Amino acid sequence: MNSVVLLLGGFIILILGYLFYGRWLAKTWGIDPSRETPAHTKQDGMDYVPTKAPVLMGHHFSSIAGAGPINGPIQAAVFGWVPVMLWVLIGGIFIGATHDFGALFASIRHNGASIGEVIASTIGKRAKRLFIIFSWLALILVIAAFGSIVANTFKATFTETGIVDTAASAANASTATISILFIIISIAFGYFVYRKNMNIVVGSVIGVIGIVLCLFIGINFHPIYLSGTTWMIIVGIYILIASVTPVWVLLQPRDYLSSFLLYALMALAVIGIIGAHPNLNIPAFTGFKDELSVEVLHGSAGLGYLFPALFVTIACGAISGFHSLISSGTTSKQLDSEAHALPIAYGSMLIECALAIVSLCALSYVWNDVAAGEVGFVPTTVFASGIAKMLSVIPGLENTYSTAYSLLVLAVSVFCLTSLDTAARLARYMFQEFWLDEGQTYKDVTGAKHYLAHPLVATAISVVLGIALGLTGYAKIWALFGASNQLLAALALLAVAVWLGKNGKNNKILFIPMVFMLVVTVVALIQAIFTNCGQIMAGEDGV
Repeated sequence: MNSVVLLLGGFIILILGYLFYGRWLAKTWGIDPSRETPAHTKQDGMDYVPTKAPVLMGHHFSSIAGAGPINGPIQAAVFGWVPVMLWVLIGGIFIGATHDFGALFASIRHNGASIGEVIASTIGKRAKRLFIIFSWLALILVIAAFGSIVANTFKATFTETGIVDTAASAANASTATISILFIIISIAFGYFVYRKNMNIVVGSVIGVIGIVLCLFIGINFHPIYLSGTTWMIIVGIYILIASVTPVWVLLQPRDYLSSFLLYALMALAVIGIIGAHPNLNIPAFTGFKDELSVEVLHGSAGLGYLFPALFVTIACGAISGFHSLISSGTTSKQLDSEAHALPIAYGSMLIECALAIVSLCALSYVWNDVAAGEVGFVPTTVFASGIAKMLSVIPGLENTYSTAYSLLVLAVSVFCLTSLDTAARLARYMFQEFWLDEGQTYKDVTGAKHYLAHPLVATAISVVLGIALGLTGYAKIWALFGASNQLLAALALLAVAVWLGKNGKNNKILFIPMVFMLVVTVVALIQAIFTNCGQIMAGEDGV
């Protein structure tokens, strides 16, 4: 099959899913554009801020994307492109997008509170606290992992004598410089749009021009060369500040502007795929057990069996529990109208599915190179090299490989940083909600709860623990995150289903996805326990 057929066919199915299933959900659940959202009823200029739909779309999309829809499909392609496509399309339309939309809808009808509060009102306070503990620990792991990823894309390489190797460090220093300039541009955008009432279209045009200038300056002038540890500390300080500042200052404008990078990334990818129009080199189906990782792709022990590995490995491209925290954490507090819930939550998930399909096409183009060991089976490298190579075979773009590759890697780094500061803010929400009842703030309680629920204290505890874990080695427990993330999705589906049922709305459509995700995650976690116990008994490290 030609990759263009796969790409366009997938896009058409996703669009039809939005037009028919997404709109049917909105009608069935009773989305009411005339109803005031928490962004208006609880507006505080800090977390609850009514936000224009395009800006909030940018925040939500950038936050949920990260590197997930690139990593998962590429790793899971060892089972063949057919299982990946089926899970991305069926999972995305009927499970993932429904999960994200349901979490946002339940949250806005609960004054912008998280899924934890929805659980408290439908199942009980003890269930709420257990959910919050589980979610908060998962977010600490996200902070550790994404903080480490960002620091590694910024850090300098040093010689044995401790001197900076500027030639080897130039690309990372360029990425760091561009990221810093990007933050400055974002703050300026937020100030002029929200405080000077600049037209959003005008602001967007100026912002995109600013991004181009940031890229030009960063590529040609990058004087910052620091170690990975130093960058981890700087990143920690940054997300601590970003998590307690009003959303209009940095979170909204940075995520909105960064979304243009992702749109540009996808546009370049589509141009490359259509221009090169290669046939799919990935096998359609390789079997129910991953044999390719070791035998062909020079990987490690492999993913194991298709069930449950496929459904845990591909999370952000089909369904991810992390999305429910974003929908009910930051997005629900900024939604200007209930009418925006469908395109922002359901629509963003489907765009992420589209990115997963693009990632599959990128892998297909360099599949033979990966099999020959010429390209490492590292998702970011595979994605960037695949798209860049496709662009470079288009007439007139023959010499663009290096530039396109660098820009694609930079875009992935930007989205990791976006997901990082969103995760830090969500961790703060979770930590605060653990000590408070619905509707309370730290000002409404006394004693230790008053201090523990304070925004600065909650943020500091979350960030310090996350960065410390990132510095000391999160990799040992990262292998458990995939299954834990999908268990979070199953619990969110359960919470939304119970809430819909108690409010007299159709919740039957959530039963099968909920049970399926519970079975997937339980099996995956049991497998992980047996695998690691076996490694420990054999004298190996395990995870």
